[in-house]
Amino acid sequence: MNVLIKDLGLLINAMLIATPPLLFAALGSCFSERSGVVNIGIEGMMTIGAFTGAVVAYFTGNGWLGFLCGGLAGAAFGLLHAVACISYGADQTISGTAINFLAPGLAVFLCKALFENSSDSPALDTAAKLPKMFNGVFKAGSFGYNVLNTYPVAYLCFVLVLVVWFVFYKTKFGMRLRAVGEHPQACATLGINVFRIRYICVIVSGFLAGLGGAYVTLSTVSQFRPSVIVGQGFIAIAAVIFGNFKPQGAMKACLLFGLCNGVKALLGSGNVVSPHLISMIPYLVTILALVFFVGASRVPAANGKPFLKAK
Repeated sequence: MNVLIKDLGLLINAMLIATPPLLFAALGSCFSERSGVVNIGIEGMMTIGAFTGAVVAYFTGNGWLGFLCGGLAGAAFGLLHAVACISYGADQTISGTAINFLAPGLAVFLCKALFENSSDSPALDTAAKLPKMFNGVFKAGSFGYNVLNTYPVAYLCFVLVLVVWFVFYKTKFGMRLRAVGEHPQACATLGINVFRIRYICVIVSGFLAGLGGAYVTLSTVSQFRPSVIVGQGFIAIAAVIFGNFKPQGAMKACLLFGLCNGVKALLGSGNVVSPHLISMIPYLVTILALVFFVGASRVPAANGKPFLKAK
């Protein structure tokens, strides 16, 4: 029984490590997609956020400042995506793909410039990372230690789901956001500034994706590496599609993918199964989820379609 409780605690701990970056990025994607702008540049925005968070925390010794700056770096690339797609009507898929090349490339370039031609940033001291809750309260390895002695950001992202849900469905801005994603021409005739709402949503999308990337380097990995995000941005996008473009649905999907990472961690600790097969679990589940559930998702009607002002 004690072994079962311990394994359950380890599984929850692994979920709390793997779910937050996906959930931050997925909530950001919800903003962009529901406003009618496809943002597949989430992966690149997470990567630049991971780099910025690690570097700022390394030089300042402040994990919270690094976390915030990681979000701002993602927001900067969100602004770039917004300018290209909203102001100039660029193809949204191509723009997002370009960001997925540009942001990681810039991160590696700056990393080599700052750290003697190394593509990896130095490992962060514990004091420079995000702090943990309840340090010293629970015995190491106990259920309480695994579940509660974790980073507060891991719980903050679930609170953020409620905030985003409230914004989407209980505020005037949320109503306009959803309307702009369905019929921007009708919104424009009612005096709604379609460009402004879409700009806000895409920038928020980049900010939240940047926070997700910064969480990775400021908690679990403790340094930036070129492969630190390894497809998590695309999994977050899949979670949004799987969750029917709703924040609560995206959370459920992210928890599922986080659970897969937890199972991967538990299986990997025993060295019973090949680590290469274990590493496939989250991506395999992502593909299966899209194959069997994507047909049930309803994409916003104006998603991916540039809005042109009537002259």
